[in-house]
Amino acid sequence: MKSKTIKFITQIDRPLLEVFEFFSKAENLNKLTPDNLEFKILSPLPIEMKKGQLIDYRIKLFGIPFSWKTEITEWNPPQQFADHQLSGPYVIWDHTHSFTEKNGVTEMTDTIIYQSKGWIIAPFLHWLFVDRNVKQIFAYREKRLNELFPRN
Repeated sequence: MKSKTIKFITQIDRPLLEVFEFFSKAENLNKLTPDNLEFKILSPLPIEMKKGQLIDYRIKLFGIPFSWKTEITEWNPPQQFADHQLSGPYVIWDHTHSFTEKNGVTEMTDTIIYQSKGWIIAPFLHWLFVDRNVKQIFAYREKRLNELFPRN
């Protein structure tokens, strides 16, 4: 199975620096993750976000617990940062967060390149579960961002 690229664009009614500051605090990821994933950051907080920073998490997908280790591979405040899965629930997970501002509104673009585990049945698992799950997680994230940063 080849990797899949998916993009999510979210409008946040706040200035770029305020939004980037929120995303530069790893602990805020807890506020953006659905409760059913039982997401937990295992690395000691606060985490200094910088290129090369390693972060350990625990997450539950489809009822199965996973350890997840990522590395911050790009750190270009306040325009962009990226993380790469070193170990975890996917064969590939590369997530780039890009930020631009127009008239006090920040547009955040999440670009995710990922590939499901599952060897020969990976395409079926991806089609049946994984693709929909990733989309649901980012839909939840957009909803939570709208709650945390309500429109003025």
